[in-house]
Amino acid sequence: MSDPREGLTVTHRRYIPYSHAHYAGDLVDGAYVLGLFGDVATELCIRTDGDEGLFASYSDVQFRAPVRAGDVLETTAVLARAGTRSRVMDFEARVVCRGRPDKGESAAEALPDPVVAVTATGTVVVAAPGAPPSPAR
Repeated sequence: MSDPREGLTVTHRRYIPYSHAHYAGDLVDGAYVLGLFGDVATELCIRTDGDEGLFASYSDVQFRAPVRAGDVLETTAVLARAGTRSRVMDFEARVVCRGRPDKGESAAEALPDPVVAVTATGTVVVAAPGAPPSPAR
């Protein structure tokens, strides 16, 4: 029997400032997106377990398209499987708006079809029910 929490989805959106550009072409490093996945995973754990959880591992990460400064990135976590204390989540980061410096210094557009930039599967561990909070984060 599956856990009724499975399928719960959390989505965040964030503008990527130019101060986060790390490479030529205003590219943002992939670790930035993994940090955003950690943020949506934290909210998902709070909603399902009343605990922030601790990220244990990624079993798959796919960088599919570039993320650039000036993008608006939508990150989503979906609870795929709930174990006793482990939570397996599927993640997706989509570019929903993109800067258009070719049209002007502050030009940007909402993309009619979001671009899937990064996908991943990861495991988070939550505290046992009734356990005191972990002193180390």
